[in-house]
Formats: sequence, structure tokens, C-alpha cells
Amino acid sequence: MRFTPAEARRRVAGTDWASLAAELDELGCAGTGPLLTPAECAGLAALYDEPRLFRTTVDLARHRFGSGEYRYLTHDLPAPVAALRAALYPRLLPLARDWASRLGRPAPWPDTLEEWLDRCHAAGQDRSAQILLRYGPGDWNALHRDVFGDLVFPLQVVIALDVYGGDYTGGEFLMVEQRPRAQSRGTVTPLRQGHGLVFTTRDRPVRSRRGWSAAAMRHGVSTVRSGRRRTLGLVFHDAK
Repeated sequence: MRFTPAEARRRVAGTDWASLAAELDELGCAGTGPLLTPAECAGLAALYDEPRLFRTTVDLARHRFGSGEYRYLTHDLPAPVAALRAALYPRLLPLARDWASRLGRPAPWPDTLEEWLDRCHAAGQDRSAQILLRYGPGDWNALHRDVFGDLVFPLQVVIALDVYGGDYTGGEFLMVEQRPRAQSRGTVTPLRQGHGLVFTTRDRPVRSRRGWSAAAMRHGVSTVRSGRRRTLGLVFHDAK
């Protein structure tokens, strides 16, 4: 079956978005329903070995980001990547606007992904930020944020392409929330093959005595104990 935009919208619609929004509010990350079949996961993972599809490769150890490797896709995205990104944006948009309202921030994101990316490109953020990541035994990813420029969409999605506990062990998704005048809080999430995890790009709104404030958050990957862990990262703003 061809991975069409209609099929992507159907799969994205299968998530309980009200429950996802509530969990996202609480933790800064929340899982979707299945977005890719095991065969589609394997097909996307295999693309990693086709250099023509990528604009650059990043060695995490070289940059002291951790250990492992990832590659940024060009704008000529594989059909499932383009379709899922387009289908997820309108579902994430109300959540992004709600968070901006609570924090008293502008909400510059238009109704369509195409228009938003046009704005990114006009501002000089014209490089694709869609990522395929590959980790082996001993690899890990330091806590970080995927900002890439002044124009930022506050939510992004990672999709697991391998089976946790089967194809690899360790390699859990990490989120750490920096709390004012308190110790940081960590959340550990094993990723399910073919499912997405929506998470905050940089912070989330939290209630305080003075209303809402922004809790700074970073994400990373714990050390892979065995096997190979591969994921697809969907980012909704482009990079400088």
C-alpha cells in the first residue's frame, strides 16, 4: 500500500488527542497511536544507508553531543515522512497555540505547515531538520533542545523504527524538567516501534502562584545497552 497523505491523516486521527494533550501538559511528552507498520519502519530505517537522501551527517562524539550518529534528510522527503509531518501539524497546532496563550507569548504559526515553512525560509531557516538517528551499543544522546533558529515550533515528534527490548535494550527517551528553586525532574519513556512520541522542543507551561510560567526542558537518549536503536525525528521548523 502506498503511504498517501490520506492514509497518514487516518493513522494520525487514530490517536486519542484529548488524552495526549493532558499527558503532554503534565510531563512535556506523550505517546501517539501507531503511525507506521513494522515493514514501513524497516523501510525507513534502511534509507539511512542511501547518502543521496541526506544533506549532512552528524557524529555525536565529534561534537561532544554523546555517542552515535544522525543524518538530516534533504527537502526531498520520503513519502511517509512528508505525509506524517503534514498530517501531524494541524493536530499539534491547537496545542502549540494553547501553550503560547497560557505563557503570554505570540503564536506565529499559521494554519498550514506550508505557510509556516515559507516563513522559516524567508527568515533564513531554509535547511531541512528531519532526522534519521542510529545508535549502537554504548551510544547515547546528551540532553539538548532542537531550536535551530529564531522561528520555533514548540512541539516535535520522534517515531521508533526498532523494537524496544527486542532489537535493542537501553536507549530510553529522556526528558528533564528544570524546576525553579527545586531539583530537576526526569521522565524516562521506552519508545514503541511505529508509534510516535510528541514532546516539547524547549519548555512547557506550569502553574505558579502568579499564573503560568515556562518550565525549561531538555531531551536526550539513555545509553544503549545492546543492539541497534533507530528513530525518525519530525521537526516542524526548518534550520539555519
